[in-house]
Amino acid sequence: MKKNIKISLQFDGTDFHGWQTQPGKPTIQGELFRAIKEITKEDTIVYGCGRTDAGVHAKNYIASFMTESSIPPERIPYALNAALPDGIICTAAEAVDGDFNAARSAVGKTYIYTIDNGEFPDVFLLRYAWHYRYHLDVGAMRRAAEGFCGTHDFIGFAASGFTVKTTVRTIHSLDITQNDNRITIAVTGNGFLYNMVRIIAGTLVYVGSGRIDPDDITQIIESRDRKRAGITAPAKGLCLKEVFY
Repeated sequence: MKKNIKISLQFDGTDFHGWQTQPGKPTIQGELFRAIKEITKEDTIVYGCGRTDAGVHAKNYIASFMTESSIPPERIPYALNAALPDGIICTAAEAVDGDFNAARSAVGKTYIYTIDNGEFPDVFLLRYAWHYRYHLDVGAMRRAAEGFCGTHDFIGFAASGFTVKTTVRTIHSLDITQNDNRITIAVTGNGFLYNMVRIIAGTLVYVGSGRIDPDDITQIIESRDRKRAGITAPAKGLCLKEVFY
């Protein structure tokens, strides 16, 4: 009898070309498919909660797959971790309803973007933060963050190449904290467009550096003009923290 298995993953995206399988390139989905086949002897479709870009990390990424294997769900993480490469860890597994799908069943996500704002880069953040050495006005960034919250058409904060039915998204919260030289941007929403969080992070850095007025965020969103927003922040600073179902 087939079981639908939901698994939780952590991964360091530095050495992978994102989630989606690509011929000849190491990806999270590709490595997971290989590991599942190794432990179950089955070819199966592995569904992920979203398409993370090359270099993006995850604290709690959700995937799902169907299997007829007799391996108890609670033992799957141990079996997978013996087959997965360094940089990917399965932290939990459970059997769920047959209609559960890691992507389609998700109703929201929280992403964290980390900025290393010291004069010199912190060696322990090199893989996980954008080193931006120039002063950032965190107070201005927090004022700008308020303008992103709510339901808006975020097409001006999306990279080209996406295919979605609507570019309207709801941001429930956008919080900015500072601990010494580390600035953390935490954003929770019902969904995000291609590169949306990285563009928001880049725009907030432009605000913090004085290139964009924090009171102009609403106008920039309403303009739907990508050129008015900030740069796309580097992938390595982005981490998927949580997925809501």
